[in-house]
Amino acid sequence: MTYQTLSVSIDNQIAHVQLSRPDEYNTMNTAFWQELPAAIREIDAAALARVIVLSSTGKHFTAGMDLSVFTSPDEDMFTGEAGRRQEIMRHRVKVLQETFNRLEQVRMPVLAAIQGGCIGGGVDMVTACDSRYCTADAFFCVKETDIGMTADLGTLQRLPRVIPQGLARELCYTARRCPAPEALAAGLVNRVFDTHEAMLEGVFDIAKQIARQSPLAVAGTKEMLNYSRDHTLADSLNYMAVWQTGMFQPTDMAEVFTAKAEGRDTEFEELRPLPGGF
Repeated sequence: MTYQTLSVSIDNQIAHVQLSRPDEYNTMNTAFWQELPAAIREIDAAALARVIVLSSTGKHFTAGMDLSVFTSPDEDMFTGEAGRRQEIMRHRVKVLQETFNRLEQVRMPVLAAIQGGCIGGGVDMVTACDSRYCTADAFFCVKETDIGMTADLGTLQRLPRVIPQGLARELCYTARRCPAPEALAAGLVNRVFDTHEAMLEGVFDIAKQIARQSPLAVAGTKEMLNYSRDHTLADSLNYMAVWQTGMFQPTDMAEVFTAKAEGRDTEFEELRPLPGGF
């Protein structure tokens, strides 16, 4: 596909999805909300990669929602009977939420590489990724409170699962900036890099390590981690047992042992493309 707001490349089983509107601080315009889920869906559906790196261009990772989304809403958002108007509003919010849900649901791990400002919707987006890395000049800001609204696309649900509750609430209530050192100390990011270039090199090194593993084992691991985060320990262990009953096969383990014995890199079969319609 050809994108207006993104660039997508795939090399050595790593998909690189870049926000590509640096002059507009990579704000999330109408096209973005269509293109990001489409790109992630295409990678997942066709099993085009084993890991996804989500990065950006320019001074800032993203300044969040583009003002055009607020200033040029659909006409029916403010006309007609109140109950029906608000009912469709609920569905519009859920459509936007689904954009970032895709990052969480995709079978491949998603690594976010963040430079400069990660503001508003940017926090919604990166907290849906598996791991986050940033540059020394990066900062995170839950901007919605500062403009008179409640963040509605995942920050309030995911951020407290990543960092301590007290800090998450402070950041959400005050809309203050959380700089890179604080983000690292709180566990919001895994590592801070001096420059954008060093960050991309470091994140791609991690992506390469993931890509060398069995894609079935990695997909199962992501499935279990997500499930365990949202369920009790007992339920999660039970689901793990059921998963192994259906998914565990000795093929990839045998390949690991054989490759080590022969002194070569492993060669795994890729995940199968998803059935049509997904």
